[in-house]
Amino acid sequence: MIRHIAHVTLLVDDYDKAIEYYQLTLNFKLLEDTVISETKRWVLMAPKGAKECSLLLAKATDEEQKSRIGNQTGGRVFLFLYSDNLQRDYQTLLDNKVRIIEPPRKEAYGSVFVFKDRYGNLWDMIDLICGEK
Repeated sequence: MIRHIAHVTLLVDDYDKAIEYYQLTLNFKLLEDTVISETKRWVLMAPKGAKECSLLLAKATDEEQKSRIGNQTGGRVFLFLYSDNLQRDYQTLLDNKVRIIEPPRKEAYGSVFVFKDRYGNLWDMIDLICGEK
């Protein structure tokens, strides 16, 4: 049996603002943007070069969903990105005024830093080399 996680839903307040943020600030690629209804779209984004998993941007539609924007994991790191050049990506995020929560540090599994996206979600950016061991 072959299985993999295809998409992870990320609640957002506005499709177009979210697309712009992930494209311009985090350098993600827009994979799909299909209108489902007047209020719903199927929007998939992923880091350039990603092969399996992507983000499904979902516009929050009620107060409960809106309350979860930026805190889908109760304050824990939510998403993890591997980087082929951690220092470059750290500097790019600084240049793009992304809020860095923890600067680069060495851990047993490699180098990592934590940042917060426009919505408040916490991300780990991890040195790709440690992910290949």
